[in-house]
Amino acid sequence: MKDMGKQTEHLKLKVLRALGMAQRAGRLASGEFMTEREIQSFRATLVIVAEDASEQTKKKFRNKCEFYEVPFVCFSTMGELGKAIGKEQRASLALCDEGFTKAVLALLEQIGGEQDES
Repeated sequence: MKDMGKQTEHLKLKVLRALGMAQRAGRLASGEFMTEREIQSFRATLVIVAEDASEQTKKKFRNKCEFYEVPFVCFSTMGELGKAIGKEQRASLALCDEGFTKAVLALLEQIGGEQDES
C-alpha cells in the first residue's frame, strides 16, 4: 500500500509540473476572473479548481464549464496550485492548450482523482 501512495504523489507532482510548464509557455490563466474570462471566450480547454476551494467557487465553475462544454476537474490545494505556477494561492486555473490538457487529463486518470468532464 505504501508504494501506491508514493506512485500517486509522483503522479500528482507530474501534474503540478505540467501546470508550471503551461504557465511558462503562456498557456494557463489563473485566478477566478481570468479563468472565467478564458471559459467565456472559448479558449479554455480544461478548468482545474482546488479541492479546498469554497463550495460556491466549485459550483460556479462546474456550472460554467458544463454550459460552455469545458472539462472540469477538482485537484490539489490552492497553495499547491499557486506554488506550481509561481504565484500565490490559486483556487482556479484554466489550461488553454489541447496538448497540455491531454497530458494533464491522462495523469489525472492514472491518479483516479475526482473528475467531472462536461
